[in-house]
Amino acid sequence: MNNEIVIASGNKGKIKEAQEILKEYKIVPMNELGIQIDVEEDKDTFEGNAIKKAETIANELKGKMCIADDSGIEIEYLDGFPGVYTKRWHAGTDRQRNLAIIEKLKGVPKEKRKIKFITAMAISDGNDTKTAVEYIEGYVTEEVRGENGFGFDEIFELENGKTLAELSQEEKNKISARKKALESLKQKISK
Repeated sequence: MNNEIVIASGNKGKIKEAQEILKEYKIVPMNELGIQIDVEEDKDTFEGNAIKKAETIANELKGKMCIADDSGIEIEYLDGFPGVYTKRWHAGTDRQRNLAIIEKLKGVPKEKRKIKFITAMAISDGNDTKTAVEYIEGYVTEEVRGENGFGFDEIFELENGKTLAELSQEEKNKISARKKALESLKQKISK
């Protein structure tokens, strides 16, 4: 495997995290190479979507390695909802989506409000694909809390009683599902 990996993301946080963990490789955002491929996430698992994105873009790049991810939440009480539809089930802002989830769980006791944040990552050169799936668990809060973070961080409460949005970036990075998945992939591609 060569030393350059194209990352299928324009998210600065994801790019920085990949660059820090995969420092032996040159991580290049696909938009810097002028790649504007929008891969439809139509698989029924996060891992399936990550594989589809990585393989599609790697094939377009004629054998260069591509790393891609898909992530989202599953709420146990709602039978895993929203799952792979995390980004698509609600058209509003992150805050509006979070308030809609809180509303869906109105009156549900804490022990039944379990939530899992899952990150699936795939790296492919078009022929060989390796994957890693990691997650963190917590509870859906009854109200939004915290100023740090994005997405579901303000309603994702950890066992210690803090939401992800109440953690510092350093604290959050230590438990990040994406970080764990990147580290797992690093082990697989360095063999």
